[in-house]
Amino acid sequence: MTVDQGAPGRRPARVGIRDVAAAAGVSITTVSDALNGKGRLPDSTRVHVREVADRLGYRPSAAARTLRTGRSGLIGLTTTNHAAEPFALTEYGWFTELVRAATGAALDRGYALVVLPTSSRHDVWSNVALDGTIVVDPAEDDPMVRELLRRGVPVVTGGHPGDSTVHGWVDIDHALAMDTVLDHLSDAGARRIALLTSQEGTYARRCVDAYGAWCAGRGREPLVEAYPPNTSGAAGAAAGRLLDLPAALRPDAVYGLHEGCGGELLAAARARGLRVPEDLLVAACGEESAHSAEPGLTTLSLQPRVAGSSAVELLVGVIEEDAARVGPRVPAQRTVPIRLSVRASTRRGTTGF
Repeated sequence: MTVDQGAPGRRPARVGIRDVAAAAGVSITTVSDALNGKGRLPDSTRVHVREVADRLGYRPSAAARTLRTGRSGLIGLTTTNHAAEPFALTEYGWFTELVRAATGAALDRGYALVVLPTSSRHDVWSNVALDGTIVVDPAEDDPMVRELLRRGVPVVTGGHPGDSTVHGWVDIDHALAMDTVLDHLSDAGARRIALLTSQEGTYARRCVDAYGAWCAGRGREPLVEAYPPNTSGAAGAAAGRLLDLPAALRPDAVYGLHEGCGGELLAAARARGLRVPEDLLVAACGEESAHSAEPGLTTLSLQPRVAGSSAVELLVGVIEEDAARVGPRVPAQRTVPIRLSVRASTRRGTTGF
C-alpha cells in the first residue's frame, strides 16, 4: 500500500488507523487492540501490526485518544520549593536535567510534560487538564499534593512524600548516599567533617538526619552550617562561617549538600589561604563545574535523568492501569542509584591551590 504524501510544498497526509489496518490486512479493532495492549490477540499479530504502524509512520490522534479515554495526554511537573521567581529552579542543572529526561520519557509514552510554576496559588495551574502530576521534593503533608489528590489527580513525587498518601515516589537512599561520601572523606584522612546545607526542604532534612546518624555511629561531633534558600551569596557566607571557626573547631572536610555549594566552598577556602585538598577536603552534591573547578571537585550525583524518567514511568503506569485496577493500590516506589566521582579536591597528595 502507498500512502499519498501530497504535492511538493504541501503538508503530508496523516496516516490513519484505517491505513494501518489495510496495510496489515486486519480490522480497525485489531489495530486498536494491538497498539493499546488490549484484547486477546496472538503476540505475532501484535508485533505485525506495530511493525506496519512504525513503517507507515502512524501516530495516534491525541484528540481521538481524549475522546476514547477521557485523558488529556498532559502530565504536570512542579515543586513546592517556593522561590522568588516562578521558574527559578530552571537555573539549576539538576532540575533542568530531571525535566529534560522526564520530557523525553513522557513523549516516548505518548504524553506531553507541562512544567508548572512554583507557587502556592493553586489557581495558577488548577485549570490545566492534567492526567497526573509529578511533585518534586514535597514538603511534609504537602498542601499542593493534598490539593491535587482532592481533585482526583494521580500524584507521583520526586522524593519521599512524608505523610502524604500518593500513588508512588522516586527517591534516593539518603543513608547510603551520606555514608558513601562521608566514608570517602574519612578514608581520605578527614576527622572533622562539616555539612553545608540549605535550611529548607524534605531532601535537606533527610540528608541532615542521615549525616547525624553517621556521626553518632562513629562517635563524631556533627557540625552543620545552614543558610536560607534562594538568597544570593548565602551559601558563600555560610561556607565562610565554617572556615572562620578557631583552628581547633574548624572542619578539615566539608560536604556541600546542594548544587553550587562546591564552588562557594572552594572560593571561601581560597580567600582564607586554605589549600584544597592539603588543608581542607571539599565535596559537593551535583555535577556543576566539577571538571572546570580548580582543583577538580569530588561530586555525588543524584542521577537526575534517572529520577525524571523513572517518575514519568511510574506515573504513566498509574494513569493507564487505574481503569483496569481492582482493589486498593499499593504505592509504587523506585530507588535511584547514586554515583560518587572522586577528583582532586579530596585526593591528598595531589596538587591543589
